[in-house]
Amino acid sequence: MKKTIVTFGLLSGLAVSLMMVATAALTDRIGYDRGEYVGYTIIVLSFLLVFFGIRSYRSRCGGITFLRAFAIGLSITVISCVCYVATWEILYYNFMPDFVEKYGAHQIETLKAAGATPAAIQARTEQVNKLKDLYRNPILNGAVTFLEPFPIGLVITLVSSVILRKKPDRAVQSPLPTSS
Repeated sequence: MKKTIVTFGLLSGLAVSLMMVATAALTDRIGYDRGEYVGYTIIVLSFLLVFFGIRSYRSRCGGITFLRAFAIGLSITVISCVCYVATWEILYYNFMPDFVEKYGAHQIETLKAAGATPAAIQARTEQVNKLKDLYRNPILNGAVTFLEPFPIGLVITLVSSVILRKKPDRAVQSPLPTSS
């Protein structure tokens, strides 16, 4: 079970990390609005490995309960999310330290273009300033970053656990004694 969890967790983490690096390099071309769609699509695709990890374990064991499938899927999800956080921390602190400023400016410009009230613009500006302070602390930055993909992984884990649960085959689990 541990080998399945580590293998599929690292594969999922590698997939999301590589795509995050590629997307970060193209942030100016993609834009922040489309970047969110691209980012969450990448997260969903990387979490498909949760399904395949649970299925791999079930194939080897002949069956799997919902709770065992959930535990395996959740473990794969956590490993993938840790890889996601590690990649973001490296990108943010080494290559994109001005991300929050640029993203915040984009949000404020979007509000202004939509004709938002000065109070709404001021409220968004204060939120951006709080986010800047939060992102200066690597632990809080990591915690917030962990919460981006984790709910998606949790949903995919739940759905996969329901779909893949299967009672173990009796012949595989405990062969019947033969009478001679």
